[in-house]
Amino acid sequence: MSRTIYVNGCYQTYNNALLHVEDRATLFADAVYEVIEIKNGKQVDQDAHLKRLERSLNEIRLETDFSLNTIPFIIRESIRRNRVKNGFVYIQVSRGCAKRDFIFPSETTPATLIIYARSKNPLKLDQKSKKGIKVITHPDLRWKRPDIKTTGLLASVLARQTAIEQGAEEAWLYNKEEQITEGAASNAWIVTNESELITHPATQSILKGVTREGVMRCAKELNLTFIERPFSIEEAKTAKEAFITAATNLVMPVTQIDEKPVHDGNSGPISLKLREIFHEFAQISP
Repeated sequence: MSRTIYVNGCYQTYNNALLHVEDRATLFADAVYEVIEIKNGKQVDQDAHLKRLERSLNEIRLETDFSLNTIPFIIRESIRRNRVKNGFVYIQVSRGCAKRDFIFPSETTPATLIIYARSKNPLKLDQKSKKGIKVITHPDLRWKRPDIKTTGLLASVLARQTAIEQGAEEAWLYNKEEQITEGAASNAWIVTNESELITHPATQSILKGVTREGVMRCAKELNLTFIERPFSIEEAKTAKEAFITAATNLVMPVTQIDEKPVHDGNSGPISLKLREIFHEFAQISP
């Protein structure tokens, strides 16, 4: 089956879905995006993702010439056309196509909207969660507003690539105080010896993850204590459990940090339980 991608009002085949060379997403990473999980053909926490998309647009002062209310309809049609049962939908909005200039283009310049759906095998992720993943620690070299979900991801790309080259799957970024902020493409969590869940506060230093918020709902249901505070590299390495959260991974246990096993080197029971019940407390949209 030929995959289709929505670009500015048209559903196009994968090979024909093109952007102009002077689109500001290409020239300046002047764009924001969202990734929404698809489970059994439905969107997980769609409203929260679209609310965050709207916030990102407001933060970069991008006013679209289309209504954001149309996006759910395009998502559903993209899922239908691509016959995606389990996977994700990607949404990207840029400031549009204009002559290369650092200043904003004319207010009449149409924004560029891209939406596509892609399949992903959930069984592979479930199998991976039983084994857990390895992470490395890496300096946080990103700009000072990672709370805005922009396409300017070069620092994260380089950190993630460094992790892969060292046999790990994710990089946990740390600041000058050697405190973990978040992962290159995820939020970072630890579980203390007292079974408290710790994650960095949702300041401008991190992206306020939608899956992160879902885990907090799950923690309440399990009567677990969760605390939003910074934690150090050393605290992470001596934690009882560690895990990451992201729409494409849900809750994924971390079993090794910088070649050091987390606790006994196995996926922790709290991490696995949070993963197991996550969808029970998520918003599922048709």
